[in-house]
Amino acid sequence: MDSDDQSPFGYDAFRRTCPSHTVLEMLASKWVYLVVCALRRGRLRNGELARKLEGITPKMLTQTLRVLERDGLVRREVFPVIPPRVEYELTELGQNLAGLLNQIRSWSEQHAPDIKDARARAEHGRDLVA
Repeated sequence: MDSDDQSPFGYDAFRRTCPSHTVLEMLASKWVYLVVCALRRGRLRNGELARKLEGITPKMLTQTLRVLERDGLVRREVFPVIPPRVEYELTELGQNLAGLLNQIRSWSEQHAPDIKDARARAEHGRDLVA
């Protein structure tokens, strides 16, 4: 293993049995990524999240929020009103993660044209070979 690959924390995400590997698996979900980014600016209700995250199903939103709550990234608060009101917000750990994910989001928005062009060139090259 390269010295660059060695973690100062004693974990090795390249090993599938390592706890950090399972964290990366969770973070690899686009919905986890998007929910964390959506909550970065503050509390949101379930319906607000659903409207913000185009394409997410109610079931996937619920599953994603449960995973994030289980892993200590999101806090869920239920207000005792009728009908019940539930709000979600990032914990301190979630806010820390959101900063990193926001940098990736910014990079993807900045470089989307480059990726789009590369895909078009690759597709055009495939057309020439076929």
